Amino acid sequence: MTGTGPTAWLRLHRTVGLGARGAAQLLAVAGNPEAALAASSATLAQAGLPAERRQALDAACQLNVDEDLAWADEHNHHLIPIIDARYPAALREIHDPPLLLYAIGDCELLRYPQLAIVGTRHPSPNGREAAFEFARHLATTGLGIASGLALGIDGAAHEGALAADGVTVAVAATGLDRVYPSVHRDLARRIAHAGILISEAPLGTRVTRGSFPRRNRIISGISQGVLVVEAARQSGSLITARLAGEQGREVFAIPGSIHNPMARGCHQLIREGAKLVETADDILEELGLQLSAPRPNTRHPVTAQPTNGPHVELLDAMGYDPVSVDHLVGRCGLTPEAVSSMLLILELQGRVAAIDGGRYVRTPQGDRDNE
Repeated sequence: MTGTGPTAWLRLHRTVGLGARGAAQLLAVAGNPEAALAASSATLAQAGLPAERRQALDAACQLNVDEDLAWADEHNHHLIPIIDARYPAALREIHDPPLLLYAIGDCELLRYPQLAIVGTRHPSPNGREAAFEFARHLATTGLGIASGLALGIDGAAHEGALAADGVTVAVAATGLDRVYPSVHRDLARRIAHAGILISEAPLGTRVTRGSFPRRNRIISGISQGVLVVEAARQSGSLITARLAGEQGREVFAIPGSIHNPMARGCHQLIREGAKLVETADDILEELGLQLSAPRPNTRHPVTAQPTNGPHVELLDAMGYDPVSVDHLVGRCGLTPEAVSSMLLILELQGRVAAIDGGRYVRTPQGDRDNE
């Protein structure tokens, strides 16, 4: 940590009712955290803050932050105030940047250009695979993948970046002394080892409804753009996309089947001006970034399996919407046994996925093999 000592930063950050914007206004007048904590009523007025904040600052001056300081002394743990050179430059540009970030991992990764990949916690098999494959491909180019550590699309995006030995940044909605959701403890551990976890939330902070919008502004704020993979019309992912637009970031969306309720949010974004993307290269072309080379240990996994004529014909007959075995029998003129056998092979190869109701859908892998 550079400049003023960490104790003052932590106390100012934890001042009740001040918030990121209030802290920025006060620092602009006071000059440093110690002076901000000791600000007079006249200084508060000059910063555009109510006189009642003096009581909150007095209380903050008495805060015991030993637990935070001990946490920061642990291996690979960091406190990053807004003036620190390690603080993400893009995040500093938004209108309400966090005063302080808690971090676990390699702070150098915050210098990489990032793309946020977000979406529903309940994706279709196609959506989950799309998030994974887009993240994996983009990570091999040197683009960092940022997301929110949530179930579904977020987790798939982090996994895709890790599979490529690429850069991934997880923005948590809680304090970094806990993991939400708890089923992502192992994923969080792997990100801390190979990427970086960051949070604005002080240690001990539990998840609340308001945690997610605050987290989402950081996800979009550290990124060059936001890709929404699957999302309902009313979802936190659309909030992230809206924040990205307000922050001057690019917004991308993957279209989906008209029968998939989790595609409706993406379709709404596209109608509102988000860029429709079909491949990861569409994003790279639009961003026009001069990306660094991948990290030395970046892998380029390739899965190639032959597909014979009948299987290609079955994929063609499936189309792009969920379809039952009976419908495929009618379209192909094959026996139910033959169709079921071919679907099993295609499912094992990752070209189709079984979904609710005994129906099947093509996966992105199946689409590529059929090009």
